[in-house]
Amino acid sequence: MPNRLRLHGALVMATCLVLLAAGLAAAAPSVLRASEAGVWLAAGPTRKWVGLDDGWRFHYGDVPGATGPEFDDSTWATVNVPHTWNGQDGQDGGNNYTRGAGVYRRHYAVPPGQAGRRQYLQFDGASLVTEVWINGTHVGRHEGGFARFRFDVTDALKPGADNVIAVRVDNSKNIDVAPLSGDFTVFGGLYRGVGLWVTDPLAIDPLDHAGPGVYLRTRSLTDASATVEVTTLVRNNGATPRKVAVRALIADAAGAPVAAATGDDVTVAAGGQARVVRSVEVPKPHRWNGKADPYLYKASAEVIDAASGRVTDVVTEPLGFRTVALDPANGLILNDKRHPLHGVNRHQDRPDKGWAVTAAEETTDFDLMDEMGVNALRTAHYQQSQTVYDLSDKRGYLVWTEIPLVDYITLGDAFAANVEQQIREMIRQNYNHPSVVFWGIGNEQQVDDGPVNALMDRLNTIVAEEDPTRWSAYAHAQVHINGGLDKHAAAAGYNRYYGWYYGSCEQLGPFLDNVRTTYPNRPVGLSEYGAGASVSQHDTGAVAPTAGGQWHPEEYQSSFHERYWTQISARPYLWGTFVWNMFDFAADMRAEGDSPGRNDKGLVTYDRKIRKDAFYFYKAVWTDTPFVHITSSRWTDRPAGRTTVKVYSTLPDVSLTINGVSAGQATTVNPGVFTWPVTLVAGENKVEVTGTRGGKNYTETVSWDAT
Repeated sequence: MPNRLRLHGALVMATCLVLLAAGLAAAAPSVLRASEAGVWLAAGPTRKWVGLDDGWRFHYGDVPGATGPEFDDSTWATVNVPHTWNGQDGQDGGNNYTRGAGVYRRHYAVPPGQAGRRQYLQFDGASLVTEVWINGTHVGRHEGGFARFRFDVTDALKPGADNVIAVRVDNSKNIDVAPLSGDFTVFGGLYRGVGLWVTDPLAIDPLDHAGPGVYLRTRSLTDASATVEVTTLVRNNGATPRKVAVRALIADAAGAPVAAATGDDVTVAAGGQARVVRSVEVPKPHRWNGKADPYLYKASAEVIDAASGRVTDVVTEPLGFRTVALDPANGLILNDKRHPLHGVNRHQDRPDKGWAVTAAEETTDFDLMDEMGVNALRTAHYQQSQTVYDLSDKRGYLVWTEIPLVDYITLGDAFAANVEQQIREMIRQNYNHPSVVFWGIGNEQQVDDGPVNALMDRLNTIVAEEDPTRWSAYAHAQVHINGGLDKHAAAAGYNRYYGWYYGSCEQLGPFLDNVRTTYPNRPVGLSEYGAGASVSQHDTGAVAPTAGGQWHPEEYQSSFHERYWTQISARPYLWGTFVWNMFDFAADMRAEGDSPGRNDKGLVTYDRKIRKDAFYFYKAVWTDTPFVHITSSRWTDRPAGRTTVKVYSTLPDVSLTINGVSAGQATTVNPGVFTWPVTLVAGENKVEVTGTRGGKNYTETVSWDAT
């Protein structure tokens, strides 16, 4: 770098750092501000985000000529995205929900000032196969329903004119696109946001599997310092070669600069890409430490035109310093301390809306998980929205995210290429999230043969190539453990439903111990376990119901989880356990419990309005929040006579009265669980429980009518 440019670069960097510290977002092109998209953008002439969520026309079914600009769509429905066409019929049972093609159209007037800029149309999620036309010109096709994707639409959009965007989305089963099946409804449509990135021709590449184009890797970490490798993919869409400087900057959680690095200029060929690596030293790094302290830095990469000194692009990503290890004997180790994962699985749908949920609704899900004490999340069975990963970063969750390779594969190159594409998209789009620890390569393959195992081997290799700092993971459901399926991933998870689909709850512990004994060097986790529950069905919970039947009493689910947790908590070698499921969800092929089309194993109802009793059990053993909860409170009409009252609480001593009379000393067989033998008299019975902490009483009262 010439001395003049070195001096200029140093002055620009110093100015940038001062402005970052001062928070003057409008003062210089390299100063960062928060955007509506939930990412950090540069002010001034660098990249801009144009939201395109509103004002779409929609028609279910193909219509001849509908992708052309002159087509009359005035009779079509007006919709905003996120949108789905089968939010209701995908949840009502019968397995005959709508799967096919829908067409969306939207007008967009490109401002004249965008002439000469690059424009990238982004879809945050569309199910399952998407094709896009602009002004009648086909600009791209994407196969896969869960990852973000982008198309370069610069040549198709006309600045200063009205443009027509047409999108065909098809959620039909496609033998070349995962998932081929699964115990969940495949909703269709543009079910996440849509927008346009506008960048300088010299910019950080938006087309690297729709990743950020900036990838962060911690090379060393001690209490004294951390070394961060910042890799930036620079794209030159100009007609001539460009010489550029690339600078990496690290700011703390408050936005104050803490470190920066630059290097020699790089020449990027016309139409080409350059991969630039900068190593940044951060003094006294503040660690991201799960829910105890989810501290986040901000890491920025700046692209500077060396000839003019102008910053042409900035991308900022979350950065969290942490070490994670898996110990076959002691489970997961976060920052050199044992960190048991108290996890849940989560599907992303809501009643009547399918997958077309809002960021506010996803935040509500995290609020409920926080209340219950969850510290780990498995995004079953697919990549979820960026809001989910952002909230996991900010709230300290450790995440197992996975591709939708569920149940079966299709033999042949096309299907293999699709799942390879989906895993690369998932990794690159989420590479910088400190919350992500596991890349899931599949779930519950039903055939354990050569082609399936070869594909699993290939996916495991891709994970190691793409990201050697994390683990591949697989959720195993076969009865035996001596096949091939649970041997490919670095972290083994087992989906086990003893006491629900088969056997008794007490078989879980011996099964886990058998895996541990048979494979002493294998990290072992429990990726799924659960039982169905209806909040309107009640009995004593003493007898296991039929899993596929219409009777799923809430009490049995509570008993199931108590018995499982007794075995889980006695096995410190487990690196993580994940309840199936945090929320009830749509599975249109099911006909069981009190609602057809529903998997009712959630600890919270589908509408998020009712916390089932088992929710409070985990709150009692996973949190220190003071509370008392009387179980079976919804069983208001019950037999008179002898029965057992059960209470969940985090308080050391709780007392119970029946119609104002003390029930005596509680029995506490399990931590957080208190029981009393009582007699209910005919008529109304007022049950009151009280616990005390710090001089404050916590009380809950219910009324039961006994006959």
